[in-house]
Amino acid sequence: MKGEVANFGMLRPPFVYLFAIVAAVALDFMQPLRFLPGELGALIGIPIVVAALVLFLLSARRFKAAGTPVPGNRPTTAIVRSGPYRWSRNPIYLAFSVLQLGIACWLNSLWVLGTLAAAFGLMTWVVIPREERYLERRFGAEYLEYKANVRRWL
Repeated sequence: MKGEVANFGMLRPPFVYLFAIVAAVALDFMQPLRFLPGELGALIGIPIVVAALVLFLLSARRFKAAGTPVPGNRPTTAIVRSGPYRWSRNPIYLAFSVLQLGIACWLNSLWVLGTLAAAFGLMTWVVIPREERYLERRFGAEYLEYKANVRRWL
């Protein structure tokens, strides 16, 4: 258990979303695919990006207040239940997803939207279950009770 972490390597959440966005922008450069009319993308996308950044900052602040690190490649020291963690077990990942949605709208790129689906799937079926197993081993009943009462995403 000592030295064990929830996430390591390239399947760490920031890299999942960053890769999805970069790949989508490259695809969009080669073959643009639009899904919104005219200039509507920026009007919709910018507020969504701002909301995602606010959610991320509020979530990270709760980790800092609890004395546990935000990066998943460092050992978790506490189960955070306050702030956005009252409604979602993964508000930082929700913020990453909302950020990518906002970027998709802002750039009016169907590619960014499509890779969001891929990133969301990878997070849902690979990354988060691995983290949940780690937290169950590390915190036992405390985490299981939290998991039973708070939704994964929202």
